[in-house]
Amino acid sequence: MSATKPVRRLSPTIARRLAITRQRLAGPVLHADRGSILDTARDLRCLQLDPISAVARSHQLVLHSRLPGYSLDDFHALLWGERQLFEYWAHCASIVLTEDYPIHAAMMRDYLNGDSAWAQRTRAWLVENSVLRTYILDELMQHGPRPSSYFEDSSKVGWSSSGWNGGRNVSRMLDFLWIQGTIMVAGRSGIQKLWDLSERCLPAWTPREQLMDEEVTRRAIPLAVRALGVARPAHIQQHFIRGRYPRLAAAIDELVGAGELVPVELGDEDRAWPGPWYIHTADLPLLDRLLAGDWQPRTTLLSPFDNLICDRARTEALFNFRFRIEIYVPKAKRQYGYYVLPILHGDELIGRIDPLMDRKRQRLVINTVYAESSAPLTLEVGRAVADAISELATFLDAREIEYQGELPAGWRQPLVA
Repeated sequence: MSATKPVRRLSPTIARRLAITRQRLAGPVLHADRGSILDTARDLRCLQLDPISAVARSHQLVLHSRLPGYSLDDFHALLWGERQLFEYWAHCASIVLTEDYPIHAAMMRDYLNGDSAWAQRTRAWLVENSVLRTYILDELMQHGPRPSSYFEDSSKVGWSSSGWNGGRNVSRMLDFLWIQGTIMVAGRSGIQKLWDLSERCLPAWTPREQLMDEEVTRRAIPLAVRALGVARPAHIQQHFIRGRYPRLAAAIDELVGAGELVPVELGDEDRAWPGPWYIHTADLPLLDRLLAGDWQPRTTLLSPFDNLICDRARTEALFNFRFRIEIYVPKAKRQYGYYVLPILHGDELIGRIDPLMDRKRQRLVINTVYAESSAPLTLEVGRAVADAISELATFLDAREIEYQGELPAGWRQPLVA
Protein backbone atom coordinates (compact mmCIF):
# COMPACT_ATOMS: atom_id res chain seq x y z
CA MET A 1 0.00 0.00 0.00
CA SER A 2 1.34 3.46 -0.84
CA ALA A 3 2.02 5.68 2.15
CA THR A 4 0.34 8.61 0.38
CA LYS A 5 -2.89 6.92 -0.75
CA PRO A 6 -5.74 7.94 1.59
CA VAL A 7 -8.42 5.47 2.52
CA ARG A 8 -10.98 8.00 3.73
CA ARG A 9 -11.43 11.73 4.30
CA LEU A 10 -11.95 13.12 7.78
CA SER A 11 -13.49 16.48 8.52
CA PRO A 12 -11.49 18.84 10.75
CA THR A 13 -14.13 18.33 13.45
CA ILE A 14 -13.69 14.55 13.48
CA ALA A 15 -9.90 14.96 13.40
CA ARG A 16 -10.02 17.25 16.43
CA ARG A 17 -12.32 14.85 18.27
CA LEU A 18 -10.03 11.94 17.56
CA ALA A 19 -7.01 13.91 18.81
CA ILE A 20 -8.84 15.09 21.93
CA THR A 21 -10.18 11.64 22.77
CA ARG A 22 -6.77 10.01 22.36
CA GLN A 23 -5.43 12.68 24.71
CA ARG A 24 -7.99 11.59 27.34
CA LEU A 25 -9.71 14.97 27.23
CA ALA A 26 -13.15 13.65 26.23
CA GLY A 27 -15.44 10.90 27.41
CA PRO A 28 -16.33 9.94 30.98
CA VAL A 29 -13.87 11.09 33.64
CA LEU A 30 -12.24 7.96 35.05
CA HIS A 31 -11.73 7.20 38.71
CA ALA A 32 -8.33 8.63 39.60
CA ASP A 33 -5.95 6.07 41.07
CA ARG A 34 -2.47 4.79 40.30
CA GLY A 35 -3.77 2.60 37.50
CA SER A 36 -5.55 5.42 35.67
CA ILE A 37 -2.60 7.77 36.20
CA LEU A 38 -0.25 5.20 34.64
CA ASP A 39 -2.68 4.54 31.78
CA THR A 40 -2.84 8.28 31.13
CA ALA A 41 0.95 8.46 31.03
CA ARG A 42 0.93 5.55 28.58
CA ASP A 43 -1.49 7.34 26.27
CA LEU A 44 0.47 10.61 26.40
CA ARG A 45 3.92 8.94 26.50
CA CYS A 46 5.55 11.93 28.20
CA LEU A 47 4.68 14.70 30.64
CA GLN A 48 6.72 17.85 30.11
CA LEU A 49 8.49 19.26 33.16
CA ASP A 50 8.70 22.97 33.77
CA PRO A 51 9.86 24.71 36.97
CA ILE A 52 7.31 27.55 36.88
CA SER A 53 4.54 27.16 39.43
CA ALA A 54 2.50 30.34 39.03
CA VAL A 55 -0.51 28.02 39.18
CA ALA A 56 0.98 24.54 39.61
CA ARG A 57 3.76 22.56 37.96
CA SER A 58 2.88 21.83 34.34
CA HIS A 59 2.86 18.03 34.61
CA GLN A 60 0.47 18.30 37.55
CA LEU A 61 -1.90 20.44 35.49
CA VAL A 62 -1.71 18.03 32.55
CA LEU A 63 -2.84 15.18 34.78
CA HIS A 64 -5.51 17.35 36.45
CA SER A 65 -7.03 18.18 33.05
CA ARG A 66 -7.55 14.48 32.44
CA LEU A 67 -8.03 13.10 35.95
CA PRO A 68 -9.48 15.84 38.18
CA GLY A 69 -9.16 14.76 41.77
CA TYR A 70 -6.09 12.60 41.24
CA SER A 71 -3.70 12.26 44.16
CA LEU A 72 -0.19 13.66 43.95
CA ASP A 73 0.79 10.95 46.44
CA ASP A 74 -0.34 8.29 43.94
CA PHE A 75 1.61 9.99 41.18
CA HIS A 76 4.75 10.25 43.30
CA ALA A 77 4.39 6.60 44.29
CA LEU A 78 4.51 5.66 40.60
CA LEU A 79 7.47 7.96 40.00
CA TRP A 80 9.64 7.50 43.09
CA GLY A 81 8.30 4.31 44.66
CA GLU A 82 7.35 1.82 41.97
CA ARG A 83 9.63 3.52 39.41
CA GLN A 84 7.08 3.03 36.65
CA LEU A 85 8.14 6.50 35.50
CA PHE A 86 11.39 8.45 35.44
CA GLU A 87 12.68 11.86 34.42
CA TYR A 88 14.44 12.12 31.08
CA TRP A 89 14.47 14.08 27.82
CA ALA A 90 11.55 13.39 25.46
CA HIS A 91 10.38 16.38 23.40
CA CYS A 92 11.70 18.41 26.35
CA ALA A 93 12.69 17.52 29.91
CA SER A 94 9.85 15.19 30.82
CA ILE A 95 8.51 12.35 32.89
CA VAL A 96 8.58 9.22 30.73
CA LEU A 97 7.72 5.54 31.07
CA THR A 98 10.25 3.04 32.34
CA GLU A 99 8.80 0.52 29.87
CA ASP A 100 10.08 2.84 27.10
CA TYR A 101 13.63 2.72 28.47
CA PRO A 102 15.13 1.12 25.31
CA ILE A 103 13.83 4.04 23.23
CA HIS A 104 15.39 6.59 25.57
CA ALA A 105 18.57 4.53 26.02
CA ALA A 106 19.37 5.22 22.37
CA MET A 107 19.72 8.92 23.17
CA MET A 108 21.83 8.07 26.21
CA ARG A 109 24.15 6.08 23.96
CA ASP A 110 24.34 8.53 21.06
CA TYR A 111 24.10 11.89 22.83
CA LEU A 112 27.73 12.95 22.41
CA ASN A 113 28.39 11.18 19.12
CA GLY A 114 28.90 13.13 15.94
CA ASP A 115 31.28 15.71 14.60
CA SER A 116 29.38 18.89 15.40
CA ALA A 117 31.34 21.66 17.09
CA TRP A 118 29.10 21.34 20.15
CA ALA A 119 29.66 17.57 20.49
CA GLN A 120 33.41 17.95 20.10
CA ARG A 121 33.51 20.77 22.63
CA THR A 122 31.44 18.80 25.15
CA ARG A 123 33.53 15.64 24.79
CA ALA A 124 36.69 17.69 25.33
CA TRP A 125 35.21 19.40 28.39
CA LEU A 126 34.26 16.04 29.93
CA VAL A 127 37.79 14.71 29.40
CA GLU A 128 39.33 17.85 30.89
CA ASN A 129 37.05 17.52 33.92
CA SER A 130 37.31 13.77 34.46
CA VAL A 131 38.28 14.45 38.08
CA LEU A 132 34.93 16.19 38.70
CA ARG A 133 33.09 13.34 36.99
CA THR A 134 34.82 10.68 39.09
CA TYR A 135 34.30 12.68 42.29
CA ILE A 136 30.54 13.01 41.69
CA LEU A 137 30.10 9.32 40.89
CA ASP A 138 32.17 8.27 43.93
CA GLU A 139 30.12 10.48 46.24
CA LEU A 140 26.87 9.07 44.91
CA MET A 141 28.18 5.53 45.23
CA GLN A 142 29.14 6.08 48.87
CA HIS A 143 26.35 8.37 50.09
CA GLY A 144 23.33 7.85 47.85
CA PRO A 145 20.98 10.57 46.55
CA ARG A 146 22.38 14.09 46.76
CA PRO A 147 21.34 17.52 45.43
CA SER A 148 23.65 19.48 43.15
CA SER A 149 24.48 21.85 46.02
CA TYR A 150 26.17 18.97 47.87
CA PHE A 151 29.03 18.70 45.38
CA GLU A 152 32.13 20.89 45.41
CA ASP A 153 33.28 22.35 42.12
CA SER A 154 36.53 20.49 41.38
CA SER A 155 36.50 21.30 37.67
CA LYS A 156 39.74 22.20 35.93
CA VAL A 157 38.05 23.99 33.04
CA GLY A 158 34.87 25.98 33.49
CA TRP A 159 31.87 25.60 31.20
CA SER A 160 31.83 28.75 29.11
CA SER A 161 28.44 30.02 28.02
CA SER A 162 26.67 33.33 27.62
CA GLY A 163 23.49 31.65 28.86
CA TRP A 164 22.18 30.74 32.30
CA ASN A 165 24.51 27.74 32.67
CA GLY A 166 27.77 29.63 32.20
CA GLY A 167 30.17 28.68 35.02
CA ARG A 168 27.70 26.19 36.53
CA ASN A 169 30.21 23.38 36.24
CA VAL A 170 28.70 20.91 38.71
CA SER A 171 25.23 21.35 37.23
CA ARG A 172 26.56 20.89 33.69
CA MET A 173 28.40 17.72 34.68
CA LEU A 174 25.27 16.36 36.35
CA ASP A 175 23.23 17.19 33.26
CA PHE A 176 25.68 15.41 30.96
CA LEU A 177 25.80 12.34 33.22
CA TRP A 178 21.99 12.35 33.26
CA ILE A 179 21.58 12.60 29.50
CA GLN A 180 24.14 9.80 29.10
CA GLY A 181 22.11 7.63 31.48
CA THR A 182 24.83 7.28 34.11
CA ILE A 183 22.79 9.01 36.81
CA MET A 184 19.08 9.67 37.29
CA VAL A 185 16.80 11.87 39.34
CA ALA A 186 16.10 9.65 42.36
CA GLY A 187 13.67 12.04 44.01
CA ARG A 188 13.04 15.69 44.72
CA SER A 189 13.13 17.97 47.70
CA GLY A 190 10.66 20.63 46.61
CA ILE A 191 11.79 21.33 43.07
CA GLN A 192 15.43 20.46 43.82
CA LYS A 193 16.58 17.26 42.13
CA LEU A 194 18.20 14.50 44.14
CA TRP A 195 20.70 12.59 42.02
CA ASP A 196 21.75 8.95 42.28
CA LEU A 197 23.34 6.25 40.15
CA SER A 198 20.96 4.90 37.51
CA GLU A 199 21.70 1.32 38.52
CA ARG A 200 20.11 2.05 41.89
CA CYS A 201 17.08 3.87 40.45
CA LEU A 202 15.91 1.56 37.70
CA PRO A 203 13.77 -1.42 38.75
CA ALA A 204 14.96 -4.94 37.98
CA TRP A 205 12.22 -5.36 35.36
CA THR A 206 13.42 -2.44 33.23
CA PRO A 207 13.70 -3.61 29.59
CA ARG A 208 17.32 -3.39 28.43
CA GLU A 209 17.13 -4.05 24.70
CA GLN A 210 19.70 -2.15 22.68
CA LEU A 211 17.95 -0.67 19.67
CA MET A 212 19.48 0.63 16.48
CA ASP A 213 18.29 4.07 15.39
CA GLU A 214 15.94 2.64 12.75
CA GLU A 215 14.20 0.44 15.32
CA VAL A 216 13.85 3.36 17.73
CA THR A 217 12.07 5.27 14.97
CA ARG A 218 9.88 2.30 14.11
CA ARG A 219 8.83 1.84 17.74
CA ALA A 220 8.35 5.51 18.55
CA ILE A 221 6.21 6.44 15.54
CA PRO A 222 3.17 4.33 16.52
CA LEU A 223 3.37 5.63 20.09
CA ALA A 224 3.46 9.22 18.85
CA VAL A 225 0.62 8.70 16.36
CA ARG A 226 -1.60 7.09 19.00
CA ALA A 227 -0.92 9.99 21.37
CA LEU A 228 -1.71 12.52 18.65
CA GLY A 229 -4.75 10.68 17.29
CA VAL A 230 -4.13 11.90 13.75
CA ALA A 231 -0.84 13.32 12.55
CA ARG A 232 1.30 14.45 9.65
CA PRO A 233 4.99 13.42 9.55
CA ALA A 234 5.96 16.90 10.74
CA HIS A 235 3.72 16.45 13.80
CA ILE A 236 5.29 13.08 14.59
CA GLN A 237 8.72 14.69 14.31
CA GLN A 238 7.72 17.24 16.97
CA HIS A 239 6.20 14.75 19.40
CA PHE A 240 7.55 12.33 22.02
CA ILE A 241 11.25 12.00 21.02
CA ARG A 242 11.23 15.31 19.17
CA GLY A 243 13.70 15.59 16.32
CA ARG A 244 15.08 12.08 16.79
CA TYR A 245 13.29 10.10 14.07
CA PRO A 246 15.95 9.07 11.52
CA ARG A 247 14.45 7.58 8.34
CA LEU A 248 11.02 8.85 9.37
CA ALA A 249 9.43 8.73 5.91
CA ALA A 250 10.74 5.24 5.17
CA ALA A 251 9.61 3.97 8.57
CA ILE A 252 6.11 5.39 8.02
CA ASP A 253 5.92 3.58 4.68
CA GLU A 254 6.97 0.34 6.37
CA LEU A 255 4.35 0.76 9.11
CA VAL A 256 1.64 1.48 6.53
CA GLY A 257 2.71 -1.58 4.57
CA ALA A 258 2.56 -3.66 7.75
CA GLY A 259 -0.96 -2.41 8.44
CA GLU A 260 -0.03 -0.61 11.65
CA LEU A 261 -0.68 2.91 10.33
CA VAL A 262 -3.50 4.00 8.03
CA PRO A 263 -3.16 7.05 5.74
CA VAL A 264 -6.14 9.38 5.74
CA GLU A 265 -7.05 12.66 4.13
CA LEU A 266 -8.19 15.70 6.08
CA GLY A 267 -10.25 18.42 4.56
CA ASP A 268 -13.32 20.56 4.32
CA GLU A 269 -16.09 19.78 1.86
CA ASP A 270 -14.43 21.76 -0.92
CA ARG A 271 -10.73 21.18 -0.37
CA ALA A 272 -8.20 18.76 1.06
CA TRP A 273 -5.66 19.92 3.61
CA PRO A 274 -1.95 19.41 2.92
CA GLY A 275 -0.97 15.87 3.91
CA PRO A 276 -0.38 13.03 4.21
CA TRP A 277 -2.06 12.30 7.56
CA TYR A 278 -2.00 9.04 9.50
CA ILE A 279 -3.93 7.30 12.25
CA HIS A 280 -3.10 4.09 14.09
CA THR A 281 -4.97 0.95 13.07
CA ALA A 282 -5.94 0.36 16.70
CA ASP A 283 -7.89 3.64 16.61
CA LEU A 284 -10.13 2.70 13.66
CA PRO A 285 -12.94 1.48 15.97
CA LEU A 286 -12.74 4.78 17.88
CA LEU A 287 -12.88 6.66 14.60
CA ASP A 288 -15.98 4.72 13.58
CA ARG A 289 -17.67 5.58 16.87
CA LEU A 290 -16.87 9.26 16.43
CA LEU A 291 -18.21 9.20 12.88
CA ALA A 292 -21.40 7.62 14.25
CA GLY A 293 -21.81 10.55 16.66
CA ASP A 294 -20.47 8.92 19.84
CA TRP A 295 -18.83 12.00 21.31
CA GLN A 296 -18.82 12.97 24.99
CA PRO A 297 -17.24 16.42 25.26
CA ARG A 298 -15.77 18.06 28.32
CA THR A 299 -14.69 21.56 29.29
CA THR A 300 -11.30 21.86 30.91
CA LEU A 301 -8.27 24.11 31.27
CA LEU A 302 -4.94 23.19 29.69
CA SER A 303 -1.40 23.78 30.88
CA PRO A 304 0.52 26.03 28.47
CA PHE A 305 2.76 22.98 27.96
CA ASP A 306 -0.09 20.48 27.55
CA ASN A 307 0.57 17.62 25.11
CA LEU A 308 -2.49 18.57 23.04
CA ILE A 309 -1.09 22.01 22.21
CA CYS A 310 2.69 21.73 22.64
CA ASP A 311 3.15 21.71 18.85
CA ARG A 312 2.08 25.29 18.16
CA ALA A 313 1.90 24.90 14.36
CA ARG A 314 -0.32 21.81 14.65
CA THR A 315 -2.54 23.59 17.19
CA GLU A 316 -3.00 26.53 14.85
CA ALA A 317 -3.77 24.29 11.85
CA LEU A 318 -6.13 21.90 13.62
CA PHE A 319 -7.86 24.27 16.07
CA ASN A 320 -7.39 27.68 14.41
CA PHE A 321 -5.96 28.80 17.74
CA ARG A 322 -2.72 30.76 17.95
CA PHE A 323 -0.99 30.17 21.26
CA ARG A 324 2.39 31.44 22.43
CA ILE A 325 4.13 31.36 25.80
CA GLU A 326 4.52 34.89 27.19
CA ILE A 327 6.46 34.02 30.34
CA TYR A 328 9.60 35.70 29.03
CA VAL A 329 7.80 38.61 27.36
CA PRO A 330 8.01 41.91 29.29
CA LYS A 331 4.74 42.53 31.12
CA ALA A 332 3.88 45.63 29.11
CA LYS A 333 4.21 43.70 25.85
CA ARG A 334 2.17 40.62 26.80
CA GLN A 335 -1.01 40.07 24.85
CA TYR A 336 -2.74 37.74 27.31
CA GLY A 337 -0.66 37.21 30.46
CA TYR A 338 2.20 35.49 32.23
CA TYR A 339 0.96 31.89 32.59
CA VAL A 340 -2.09 31.54 30.39
CA LEU A 341 -4.27 28.41 30.35
CA PRO A 342 -6.28 27.73 27.17
CA ILE A 343 -9.93 26.72 27.59
CA LEU A 344 -10.87 23.49 25.82
CA HIS A 345 -14.64 23.25 25.33
CA GLY A 346 -15.69 20.13 23.48
CA ASP A 347 -13.66 20.07 20.27
CA GLU A 348 -12.72 23.75 20.26
CA LEU A 349 -10.29 26.03 22.06
CA ILE A 350 -12.67 28.85 22.91
CA GLY A 351 -10.57 31.14 25.08
CA ARG A 352 -7.90 31.43 27.75
CA ILE A 353 -7.51 32.55 31.33
CA ASP A 354 -4.65 34.40 33.02
CA PRO A 355 -4.52 32.87 36.53
CA LEU A 356 -2.22 33.10 39.54
CA MET A 357 -2.37 30.98 42.66
CA ASP A 358 -1.89 33.15 45.75
CA ARG A 359 -0.75 30.41 48.12
CA LYS A 360 -0.35 32.73 51.08
CA ARG A 361 -4.04 33.69 50.94
CA GLN A 362 -5.15 30.34 49.47
CA ARG A 363 -6.81 32.26 46.68
CA LEU A 364 -6.92 31.52 42.96
CA VAL A 365 -6.72 34.89 41.24
CA ILE A 366 -8.09 35.07 37.69
CA ASN A 367 -6.58 38.23 36.25
CA THR A 368 -8.54 38.04 33.00
CA VAL A 369 -10.75 35.66 31.04
CA TYR A 370 -10.49 35.94 27.27
CA ALA A 371 -12.94 34.51 24.74
CA GLU A 372 -12.01 33.77 21.15
CA SER A 373 -13.99 35.72 18.55
CA SER A 374 -15.77 32.51 17.55
CA ALA A 375 -16.55 31.41 21.13
CA PRO A 376 -20.21 30.89 22.07
CA LEU A 377 -20.88 33.57 24.70
CA THR A 378 -23.83 31.79 26.29
CA LEU A 379 -24.74 31.15 29.91
CA GLU A 380 -24.37 27.41 29.36
CA VAL A 381 -20.80 27.74 28.11
CA GLY A 382 -20.06 30.29 30.83
CA ARG A 383 -21.18 27.76 33.44
CA ALA A 384 -18.92 25.11 31.90
CA VAL A 385 -15.95 27.50 32.04
CA ALA A 386 -16.81 28.47 35.62
CA ASP A 387 -16.97 24.79 36.59
CA ALA A 388 -13.54 24.16 35.04
CA ILE A 389 -12.07 27.08 37.00
CA SER A 390 -13.75 25.82 40.17
CA GLU A 391 -12.26 22.35 39.61
CA LEU A 392 -8.84 23.93 39.26
CA ALA A 393 -9.33 25.85 42.51
CA THR A 394 -10.27 22.62 44.29
CA PHE A 395 -7.17 20.89 42.92
CA LEU A 396 -5.02 23.77 44.20
CA ASP A 397 -6.70 23.78 47.64
CA ALA A 398 -7.80 27.37 47.04
CA ARG A 399 -10.45 28.59 49.45
CA GLU A 400 -11.80 31.19 47.06
CA ILE A 401 -11.62 32.46 43.51
CA GLU A 402 -11.02 36.15 42.85
CA TYR A 403 -11.84 37.57 39.42
CA GLN A 404 -10.06 40.70 38.28
CA GLY A 405 -10.09 42.53 34.98
CA GLU A 406 -12.57 42.09 32.17
CA LEU A 407 -14.81 39.07 31.69
CA PRO A 408 -16.65 38.05 28.50
CA ALA A 409 -20.14 39.53 28.76
CA GLY A 410 -22.01 36.29 28.12
CA TRP A 411 -19.95 34.40 30.71
CA ARG A 412 -19.83 37.03 33.46
CA GLN A 413 -22.87 35.93 35.47
CA PRO A 414 -21.87 32.27 36.01
CA LEU A 415 -18.21 33.20 36.55
CA VAL A 416 -18.84 35.60 39.41
CA ALA A 417 -21.87 33.79 40.88
